[in-house]
Amino acid sequence: MIAVVIVIDLLAGRGGRPSSLQAGVWVGVYLTLAVAFGVGLWLVAGVEVAVQFFAGYLTEYSLSVDNLFVFGVIMTAFAVPAAQQARVLLIGIAAALVLRGLFILAGAAAIDRFSATFYVFGAFLIFTAVQLVRHHGVQPDIARNPVLRLAARLLPTTRDYHGAAWSVRVDGRRLLTPMAMVIVAIAVCDVMFALDSIPAIFGLTQEPYLVFTANAFALMGLRQLYFLLGGLLDRLIYLSYGLALILAFIGVKLITQAAHDTFPQIPQIPVWLSLAVIIAILVATTSASLVVSRRTRASDTDGVSPDVTSPR
Repeated sequence: MIAVVIVIDLLAGRGGRPSSLQAGVWVGVYLTLAVAFGVGLWLVAGVEVAVQFFAGYLTEYSLSVDNLFVFGVIMTAFAVPAAQQARVLLIGIAAALVLRGLFILAGAAAIDRFSATFYVFGAFLIFTAVQLVRHHGVQPDIARNPVLRLAARLLPTTRDYHGAAWSVRVDGRRLLTPMAMVIVAIAVCDVMFALDSIPAIFGLTQEPYLVFTANAFALMGLRQLYFLLGGLLDRLIYLSYGLALILAFIGVKLITQAAHDTFPQIPQIPVWLSLAVIIAILVATTSASLVVSRRTRASDTDGVSPDVTSPR
């Protein structure tokens, strides 16, 4: 089913940048599919499995929305033509699904073989949460990425785009286009995204099937969501704080879950409580972001210096 939906999405994306109405309809379709899948799990496998899926889906979806900020930075840094942005996002999302699938297999194998994996995952998530707070509002400098700098130095590249082509022949030489560098940047970011998203969802469920399907549903429709949100992304000024809280919470959950096996007196955090915490954090940070952004824009309109300035 996921493969069929992705193929339909790819065919629909060949028309270029979707309108707001089209993007909204597609996002609604993907959300409906995810909810229907979760309800199906509820009926077939029980409440606990369904709750694990919804908790993982919400976590991965919120992390994917934050990733859209970085995609926007890449589009701006490389001056990607508007007509090609949809294609770039399609390629990036397809690469993300493949890479996350590989990380899921590796993570599941590590959990089966090494009992200390949960401690490593938990510590990494808490570290990532601290880094999110420290670098809140700081846009990544794509030009300084070592992989991109090495690629630009070793691979001959044209200065201008040539449609959607990754390479062209100039004076008998095969040269890459800036589109190829954009794809490299997207791939590098996808690897970075998978490093924190996969340990996070393993803190909510250790079933590889649920881990992969939650990731797949979170990634589907991400392209349309990028065009639907548009300027709204800049208004979610506290989203990074919310994601940091979620990652830190799941990190603590992983560590306590691993410690419970050695010290049974240490309580475990149930999945239903994790789902409730994730929903509460997302609602609180989104609401606070929109309220503060609205007040800031109103102050700017009135010509009054705002008390709070958007870090983005």
